Amino acid sequence: MRPADASQRATRVLDRLLAPLPPHVREKARDYLVLTRMDRPVGALLLLWPTWWALWLAADDFPPWSTLIIFTLGVFAMRAAGCAINDYADRKLDPQVARTAGRPIASGRVTPREALVVFGALLAFAFVLVLFTNALTIKLSFAGAALAALYPFTKRYTYMPQVVLGAAFGWAIPMAFAAVTNHVPPLGWLLFIGNILWSVIYDTEYAMVDREDDLKAGAKSTAILFGDADLPILAILMATFELTMLFVGQRAQLGWPYWLALAGSVALFGYQLWRIRGRDRDACLAAFRHNNWLGLVLWAGIVVALALR
Repeated sequence: MRPADASQRATRVLDRLLAPLPPHVREKARDYLVLTRMDRPVGALLLLWPTWWALWLAADDFPPWSTLIIFTLGVFAMRAAGCAINDYADRKLDPQVARTAGRPIASGRVTPREALVVFGALLAFAFVLVLFTNALTIKLSFAGAALAALYPFTKRYTYMPQVVLGAAFGWAIPMAFAAVTNHVPPLGWLLFIGNILWSVIYDTEYAMVDREDDLKAGAKSTAILFGDADLPILAILMATFELTMLFVGQRAQLGWPYWLALAGSVALFGYQLWRIRGRDRDACLAAFRHNNWLGLVLWAGIVVALALR
């Protein structure tokens, strides 16, 4: 059973890669890949773009290859680990939500214990990667692991788990600055705040897909908290994010390519608001995925602006 929010293209790629394996091995491997959302790569990209923003800004140009490889692999490992622990935490909630009922734990294809083992293995792999950086980055990594483990449980106690998600997704930003410069300047923390705002925006759009089901199941989210005021609040958050990224550009002394990219991100946000104006589930999911382009546009603006100095 394929989860309702899986990418058809990514699913086809996984099926081709797993085709040579024996049937019983292929099915279990596929379940583990689905558990870690390898059939939905957009989530990893939403974590990757801010990490790359930070690496380029910290290096003031193209970052060292070793650091780029470490953080890129780390992004995918930590996102996968976060998905495994998320499904473990939601093992009783997911069967009650139409979009998530087909997930491996919810449908019984992966046991909760297996999910914990996967989470631990991915966390260990990410920590090994961090050992190739410096002492400050290693120290910061413990906070990042704690945030990744904490986030899935916050939706039971607060209506703003998206803020914790933003901190968990964005913790690679101070780590990137620490790895490149051995300290975290104000620019790094400003970018971190911007990423929290962006995460609340796109994960609220995502939560709007499940709002009715979450209300019945007793889960909490910003989509439920905002209620009928969700669209104007999202617009305010988008404007605040743009202002934060404007300050990032000023502090980093970026040139016209970045400002052009920032203007493009405003247009992309406008398109998202237009798409979700009727609060249709499919439109909200499409708007969430659309943020991948926003992250790419801003990264391209940073790269070109730094290259043209």
